[in-house]
Amino acid sequence: MKSAFAVLSVALLGLASAVCAEPKTVTIAAVNNPAMIELKKLSPKFEAENPDIKLNWVVVEENVLRQRVTTDLSTGGGQFDLVFLGLYEAPIFAKSGWLREIKDIPASYDLTDVFKSLQDGLSYEGKLYALPFYGESSMLMYRKDLFEAKKLTMPEQPTYDDISKFAEALTDKQAGIYGITLRGKPGWGENMCFVTTLVNTFGGAWFDMNWNPLVDSPEWKKAVTFYVDLLKKYGPPGATANGFNENLTLFASGKAAMWIDATVAAATLYDKKESQVADKVAFASAPIAATPKGSHWLWSWAFAVPKSAKAPDAAQKFAVWATSKEYIKMVAADTGWATVPPGTRKSTYENPDYVKAAPFAPVALKAMNTADPNDPCKNPVPYHGVQLVGIPEFQSFGTVVGQSIAGALAGNMTVDQALKAGQAATTRAVKQAGLLK
Repeated sequence: MKSAFAVLSVALLGLASAVCAEPKTVTIAAVNNPAMIELKKLSPKFEAENPDIKLNWVVVEENVLRQRVTTDLSTGGGQFDLVFLGLYEAPIFAKSGWLREIKDIPASYDLTDVFKSLQDGLSYEGKLYALPFYGESSMLMYRKDLFEAKKLTMPEQPTYDDISKFAEALTDKQAGIYGITLRGKPGWGENMCFVTTLVNTFGGAWFDMNWNPLVDSPEWKKAVTFYVDLLKKYGPPGATANGFNENLTLFASGKAAMWIDATVAAATLYDKKESQVADKVAFASAPIAATPKGSHWLWSWAFAVPKSAKAPDAAQKFAVWATSKEYIKMVAADTGWATVPPGTRKSTYENPDYVKAAPFAPVALKAMNTADPNDPCKNPVPYHGVQLVGIPEFQSFGTVVGQSIAGALAGNMTVDQALKAGQAATTRAVKQAGLLK
């Protein structure tokens, strides 16, 4: 009997061990940009180091990601264990109680190395709720060979008047080269990212200090008319379908002379495997008009763990790995220092290998350091954010305004009609929120 009991005990212990050894699945909601695709490619190394964790990737385009993450977190659905979000969502979602605080990070992670502006932006009431995967501002990318051929010189600080003249001179539609490409795809984080910075530098804002919407103001009309005219004359056809990824492809394949967008794009444009213009691209500060304030944005894509996560500890462990100094070195070994996730750590910019490989780094870092979410406009405003308005309702009305402006760009309505519709939608939103009496 003792022998049979012993055998049964061993069998039960073996079964328990097998159950315990079942790996925890971490489902990750991520955006389909080049840096994230590289992370997915390298992630089997994490799984090899952590055989008790299995990663399940849900990689979708930006607008879809935001909708799915917001829906899952707001309903407590528990579909995702780790989500990609940014400086807009982190404090708002944390305030709503949808995120777990990031704590008990290993000392080796060196949180003091992470730029304080990003830590602050990803915090709520002094507590950190997300770890930055990369940070970015916006800047001007241009083809130095095309400029030289036309004997054009890019100023250190270009203006939008300069951009219009350059775009006209550089457009050669017969050769398939457009003077400029910009975001046209509607969405608060797509076309409105760029359009809001354009409105800022033209002297406008989303609201005055009493939360009166300013979407139909003269500054908005001037900025949006400039944007629509510029793209219609010198941009690619079908511009309303172009977001970050589409414009990255256009520029990297040699079809655009200028592009104003995220500084993170430089890593791909400098990668000879990904870019046909790797040896022909140059960089300058984002253009300005009436004021330099708010002419370039501040953003970070970051990892956060939902309160409803089924494997929260495993999720945070992967987030720490993916945003560590070691991961940055891993990318450098795989694809070169120019392609590492930028904008998050001081040590990256102190590394001579990165400085040598990434001549765009000083322009990008200066842009990040001078973007001020607390003072984004010519006149004082009641909100926080450069290319966004840091209130929950912005996700909705920002996208509606983006759709109206895309309508004007597509020729389905006039700029005046688009701004009138945008003004009405924004007014409704802030009245419903109780911000405007």
